[in-house]
Amino acid sequence: MIRFEREGTMVAENSPETLRRPIEVGILAVPQATASPIYGMQEVLASAGRDWDFLMQGTPGEGLINASIVSMDGEPMELSNGGWVKPAKTLDDRYCPDALCILEVVFDPASGPGDLFARETRWLKDYWRKDGLIATACTGAVLLGEAGLLAGEDATTHWGFCDFMARRYPGVRMHPERALVASGTGQRLIMSGGGTSWMDLGLYLIARFCSQAEAVRVAKVHLIEWHETGQQPFASVSHQRQSDDAVIGRCQQWVAHHYDQPSPVAGMISLSGLSERSFHRRFRQATGMTPIDYVLTLRLEEAKQILETSKVSVEAVAEMVGYQDAAFFSRKFQQRVGLTPAQYRRKFGGVGRLPANE
Repeated sequence: MIRFEREGTMVAENSPETLRRPIEVGILAVPQATASPIYGMQEVLASAGRDWDFLMQGTPGEGLINASIVSMDGEPMELSNGGWVKPAKTLDDRYCPDALCILEVVFDPASGPGDLFARETRWLKDYWRKDGLIATACTGAVLLGEAGLLAGEDATTHWGFCDFMARRYPGVRMHPERALVASGTGQRLIMSGGGTSWMDLGLYLIARFCSQAEAVRVAKVHLIEWHETGQQPFASVSHQRQSDDAVIGRCQQWVAHHYDQPSPVAGMISLSGLSERSFHRRFRQATGMTPIDYVLTLRLEEAKQILETSKVSVEAVAEMVGYQDAAFFSRKFQQRVGLTPAQYRRKFGGVGRLPANE
């Protein structure tokens, strides 16, 4: 494995040069950020080289990564969820870390980020020209788009924001199913998906700058499970918005209660009073999905709920959501969700059956 010195030279792993200094990773703080990914990423990165030796030998090892919280002015700030952070360094012309992390940020997707991150994106453009490596988690990828770095590139973000990014940044190739994407020149744009995927990002950075073995040790210390199945098992349909087209909206309402019946698409066409061709065109224009994909999505979302909260057989689940052939249902489920129905139940069934407060 190799890693990159700040000046851009490649250094072989385990060579004497790797001991010159810790890797410098900046973790960006902005008022729209949330506290837990910032502090969590700092702790995971700081663990590299340090905590395994402490657990195994009783003496902390030498840290391999210096993870610094950074901002434009270095002043303490209140974050979007009420937490506070005190940055240790400022983003100025002299600061050139080995990598910069941009984690979850909160904004209204209806209006977009606007000028919220204008100062940060100017710094990012300059840092990118200096061969910097930028790693994002969740909606932090939006700053890459605002900086103009995603045109023609593969990308991912939280599954609920992939459509937003595809619309806002022409040319980007979104991968909502993937938990981590490396793209850009020299694979210097690293993006992870939503939620706790910042942990995957942290392990990736440790593997890239230190070693794969060290990433495994850190994962063991912090009980981090790599999201090898991507985001698909966690995603819920984000396309089920009610259409402004009154005819299609009425069909959406009808199929929400009749998706388990035979030929629900034919039922919607009959209800609409449109020709089959006109209905398909207007439905796709209004919802972004074909009618059959929309019905499939409704059925699979209901199947997820049943699998999460009950112990009925997969065959019974298939029948409950409108499929007489359980094998066909299972194939469709795995294609869309990334897990078989049985695997999905094992992964989420315990959470779905947690007792609720009455």
